[in-house]
Amino acid sequence: MAESKKPRLSYKARRRWSLVILLIGLPLYIVAVITLLNALGRPPIWLELLVYAISGVLWALPFKFIFIGVGQADPEAEENK
Repeated sequence: MAESKKPRLSYKARRRWSLVILLIGLPLYIVAVITLLNALGRPPIWLELLVYAISGVLWALPFKFIFIGVGQADPEAEENK
């Protein structure tokens, strides 16, 4: 049998989790990265910029499935026309 392409979480659950991640998780992640870099000492500016650029992309990879389609209209909602 072919597997369904329906996401595991409902649209509303993905929308709520995306808000939690953006409002709570992302600031905590930023503080963690800055704290880690400060604990290691001040690296050269080019290395510091590289670390921030890479970590700025890496945070989203584990949550990619949550953010897909969140900005679109709810596909599960019935249209009342």
